[in-house]
Amino acid sequence: MKKEDFFEKVEGQLIVSCQALEDEPLHGSHLMAKVAAAAELGGAAGIRANGYDDIKAIQSVTKLPIIGLVKQDYSECDIYITPTRKEVDELLKAGVDVIALDATGRERPEKERLEELIQYIKEKNTLVMADVSTVDEGVEAERIGADCIGTTLSGYTDYSPQLTQPDFNLVHRLVKRVKVPVLAEGRYWSPDEVVHALGLGAHAVVVGSAITRPQVITKRFTDQMKKAGVQHDAKVVGGEFTKRNP
Repeated sequence: MKKEDFFEKVEGQLIVSCQALEDEPLHGSHLMAKVAAAAELGGAAGIRANGYDDIKAIQSVTKLPIIGLVKQDYSECDIYITPTRKEVDELLKAGVDVIALDATGRERPEKERLEELIQYIKEKNTLVMADVSTVDEGVEAERIGADCIGTTLSGYTDYSPQLTQPDFNLVHRLVKRVKVPVLAEGRYWSPDEVVHALGLGAHAVVVGSAITRPQVITKRFTDQMKKAGVQHDAKVVGGEFTKRNP
């Protein structure tokens, strides 16, 4: 997909992150393909997916553009989103439209340089999404060739704001500082938050757990119930739900 075609396709739209790691109930490429198909039925304009197998399975059920990444842990390194050329090659083989990678200022495994990795991807005629945690990281990623900036890692570096809600301030400031599209991502739980990010100038919004991780969604409900003190403290009387007396 041409660069302008991808950004035109997703402008003002929702991108759904369809990922489940090995310790999650929905782990498995066939399941992630079903999740992606459901996201498309719901109106998603793009998919963000992890790993060769999941990506190929998703490509078999949808023609939506895919932002691909590979989550890989390296010892004594905090970077795990497409850390090295090895993971980039896996994504190039899968034929994704965009490769997402950690573009924070932290040291990469095997002493790889972010600028060289971005240029390597672009030489393969593939777009680069730079996942950052601060404005400075986004500005630097644009300078070295990233095609778009994601706010994905705000809160995941110890020097970025540790928020429970989306980092709207980062979206707002990046939109004013960079010329490439800004994709808002990270802790988006409601349609209102998505609309707000678009109003701040985000080109598109990526939503993951709020749509694709039922165990996380369920826990938000049960945690809120516990906080409100209503769990195990109610009964149904005459077909109507009532609160028990103390």
